[in-house]
Formats: sequence, structure tokens, C-alpha cells
Amino acid sequence: MAVQSRRATEDDLRATPKDGQRYELVDGEIHATPGGVRHSRVCVRLVVALETFASEHALGQVLGFGTGLRFPGGNVRSPDLTFTAAARLGATLLSDDFAEVIPDLAVEVLARGESALYVLESVVEYLEAGVRLVWVIDPAKSKALVYRSLGDVTEIGAYGELDGGTVLPGFRCRLADVL
Repeated sequence: MAVQSRRATEDDLRATPKDGQRYELVDGEIHATPGGVRHSRVCVRLVVALETFASEHALGQVLGFGTGLRFPGGNVRSPDLTFTAAARLGATLLSDDFAEVIPDLAVEVLARGESALYVLESVVEYLEAGVRLVWVIDPAKSKALVYRSLGDVTEIGAYGELDGGTVLPGFRCRLADVL
């Protein structure tokens, strides 16, 4: 007799433990990603810089991890940070459930033991869904990859700058300042 495995649902995702890990629903499976002190420190520093800039210029909403975003294929991903331009914000972004709005910027901060392939799959999904800018920050290697598309990728070293480009015009932050 064949054993049928049940695909995980959004309800399963909502029921995951509150244990400091980030959980996502991807292709019918729940995936957990560990955090850690270094990961948390980079996320906090970057969210403060982005939120300060976005608020001062009334550009839009910055959200930290734990915010589940529904993607067109049915996956619910939780980037470490997102920015959504004010013109695209809707009431669903302020709900207590998963957001329906695709952000303009998604940021992934690599945690120890996080699969590079899994992160790349996330980046592909973000870009295909319409995210205009993706930053993948690797604290262990003191570098970041900036994706404007899969064919337009720039590597930034510790003393290079994260640039908001057309997504967050005027935003610049030395990578070293958030590492």
C-alpha cells in the first residue's frame, strides 16, 4: 500500500512554534531557517537604517522577518526584511495574516548553516513575482549580492555600499555599517 504524504498548508505554517526560527511554506513543505545572534544583529541594524530613511522621505513600509508574503505560486516566504513603496501599499499589508503585496525590495541575511541553493531559489521566486531589488547579505564573508534580475547581479564587499537605486532613491549604506 502506498503512503500518501499530505502537503502542508498555510494553517500548518501558522501553527509552527515560536522558537526563533523562520518558517516558510514552499512547494507544500514547511522549511525552517535558523537565526542566530549575528543574523539578528545585521537584520536589526539594516531595518533601523531602512525604516529611518523610508520614514523621513515618506517612501513606504519596511517590515522585518516573520512577515509571511503570499507569492503567486502558493508559497509563503518570509524574507528577513522587505520594503514596499507607499503607492503599492494596501490594507492587506496591515493585516494580521500573510501579506498579498509583493514588495519592491526583499533582503535575505544568510544565517549559519543556511543553504545557498535554498536562498537562490527564494531570490528566483522573488524576482519572478516582481520584486525589483533583492539583497543577499552574507555576514560570514562580509559581502552582499545585489540582484536587479537574474542577469544583473553585483557583488559588494564590506566597504561597498548598499544602494536603494530606483526602489529607495537616495538610500546608501556601507555594508560594514550593518555587519
